Amino acid sequence: MRGVKDIKVSTDAKAGVQDPFLFESPSAFDAISTRTPVCLDQLQRPLKSLRLSVIDQCNFRCTYCMPKEIYTKDYPFLKAGSRLSFQQMVSIAKGFVSLGVEKVRLTGGEPLLRKDIEKLVEALARLATPDGRPVEIVLTTNGTLLAAKARALKDAGLAGVTVSLDSLDDAVFRHMNDVGFPVGKVLDGIEAARNAGIDTVKVNTVIEKGVNDSQILPLAKYFRHSGVTPRFIEFMDVGGAESWSMQRVLRSEDVRDRIAQAYPLVPRPGFRGSDTAQRFLYADGGGEVGFISSVSKPFCGDCTRARVSADGRMFLCLFAERGVDLRQWLTESTSPEALRDAIRSRWERRDDRYSELRTERLARNGKKSYPTVRMSLVGG
Repeated sequence: MRGVKDIKVSTDAKAGVQDPFLFESPSAFDAISTRTPVCLDQLQRPLKSLRLSVIDQCNFRCTYCMPKEIYTKDYPFLKAGSRLSFQQMVSIAKGFVSLGVEKVRLTGGEPLLRKDIEKLVEALARLATPDGRPVEIVLTTNGTLLAAKARALKDAGLAGVTVSLDSLDDAVFRHMNDVGFPVGKVLDGIEAARNAGIDTVKVNTVIEKGVNDSQILPLAKYFRHSGVTPRFIEFMDVGGAESWSMQRVLRSEDVRDRIAQAYPLVPRPGFRGSDTAQRFLYADGGGEVGFISSVSKPFCGDCTRARVSADGRMFLCLFAERGVDLRQWLTESTSPEALRDAIRSRWERRDDRYSELRTERLARNGKKSYPTVRMSLVGG
């Protein structure tokens, strides 16, 4: 079995690191307009969240996302020159924020592979909504590099981190990441994030029936009273999950029942339709746990998220097949208003609701047999 060190990953991001734009005064990050009307799609869903992929490479080969047989050491990932620079990312984020985005999530691939990513966090953390509120900057990671980066990310303005962790059992964890990476180092990263004072720390666990469903109770127990919120995700038909089928999905209500039998749960008040997770509190005050039911109870109807890939394409659904290249509006001769209007125009035509239509597709063919964009490119 190959180790993490055997997977060659390019972290050269010269355009992002050396760009003087990152070190301009805060006035360079002023909102485009304070009178921007609400931006609604065809289903009257507002644009509120941006998921920004900073790199399409990852040092894991999780079987449900980037299986080793497809993502080999010779896989044609984006070259450094094909990825968005940090300046381009900030320009894109400004366009989205001017239209109502309140949260920017940095993702990948593995975003901490992008060199000096804390400089990007610092630049994004200076953004404000048209009415003057700070934009929330968060990050999703597999945790392998988090212990070394947590303090710098916090100091740069990172408000929250979500760590992918599919098992506490080391053998199961090594099997699922398929590069032999030990679970203890990821747990060290989570602890470092807490010690650094990052406001919100979450753990995402993809539950695959017959693979890691034995880890539900150990994970729930481990993070009780810790201040870390575990969230259990139904196994989805995304990215590299070519072997996906409904038979391998453990429904969130079944996961919740297992936990509730050991630790009684009560619904957390304040649920919003656009939330990805249904949130519950432990009845004894032990903290919070979440359930993401994107297969059994799709939440497309309230989705307020847009995605931009590491090469600058805008996707309006995790399951999209095509995206709009935003780089054509990032030239020196193009105004910020032109970029904003391009984003608005595409969002207002949006009618995506893939997961709600999944049942119809499955009725015709019980397995995944249709193309979706590579998840490491657009982020989860």
